[in-house]
Amino acid sequence: MTYDRQALYRELERDEGFREKTYRCTAGKLSIGIGRNLDDVGIRPAETAKLGITKASVIKNGITLDQAYGLLESDVADCERALDRSFPWWRKMTDNRQRVILNMCFNMGIRVLSQFKNTLRAMETGQYEVAAAGMGKSLWAKQVGRRATRLQAMMRTG
Repeated sequence: MTYDRQALYRELERDEGFREKTYRCTAGKLSIGIGRNLDDVGIRPAETAKLGITKASVIKNGITLDQAYGLLESDVADCERALDRSFPWWRKMTDNRQRVILNMCFNMGIRVLSQFKNTLRAMETGQYEVAAAGMGKSLWAKQVGRRATRLQAMMRTG
């Protein structure tokens, strides 16, 4: 790992927000904490063992910020593995740019992120202004607003 993990966690908490009770995200998925999708991911057995929570318990009782960060740690690790499989070059980018692609992967998932073919090619080849422009032209940017603007600036400046 070459990026500032704590900075990424702070950025994701800012962008996703923290909710101690379940809610429906913009995609209609039951979620909790810092963007944990309970419909698709749920609470894994290892997370139950480590954090003392289950899907049923968080639906009934909610979640603490510490528990949310435990889930966030797992979700970021999932994003890292997905990026390693699909775009191993991401680890060669600067700290800020690694956090950009991780943030995007966390927000939309690797399947949707993979559709940003020109933007990803620009990232891979070091054309960061082109990558930032591609990010800004997307439907995703319209949907997430200031988050996209911040991430574009990070992509441009490294």
